[in-house]
Amino acid sequence: MLSFNNFNIEPILIQDAWNLCDFIIANEDRLKRFFPLTIKENLTPDLSKIFVEKKVKEFELKKEFLFTIKEKTTNKLVGLVYLKELDWDKKQGEIAYCIGYEYEGKGITTNAVTTLSDYAFEYVGLKTLQIIAHKNNIASIKVAENCNFAWIKTLKKGFTPPNENPLDMELYELYYDFE
Repeated sequence: MLSFNNFNIEPILIQDAWNLCDFIIANEDRLKRFFPLTIKENLTPDLSKIFVEKKVKEFELKKEFLFTIKEKTTNKLVGLVYLKELDWDKKQGEIAYCIGYEYEGKGITTNAVTTLSDYAFEYVGLKTLQIIAHKNNIASIKVAENCNFAWIKTLKKGFTPPNENPLDMELYELYYDFE
């Protein structure tokens, strides 16, 4: 378990399924554009249970790491942080994140990404981390910049949201500092 301030970051657990479903439904409007698959797979408690079981297995197999962000005092799920698109040959992975609407703008995501970045470098063995965000997603861009990720380039037609044309996305990277 990782922690900062009043929050814990921990691997997704089977018992998180119901709370994950609640989190996704409560934040569906803000997540629908960039997390459509996560929404689709968590629309009911039964779907969330299947989703969580799959993510726990992927975690064990080191295919993808999904972490929850929870309040320490209440254990309320307030956000998610993914370590995904892992390339073990390049020692590279992508961080994706979302936070509940009532927790936005409080620095929680920035702290979670910083904490998870340190973990990914020190314990997972990655050397490069990426964040991919749309230029209009100012909050996500600020997280990348606040966590010392450097803008690398624009990925032409890098992501296609549901029922939209492909979007250009901004690629940010952070490199492991050996010191």
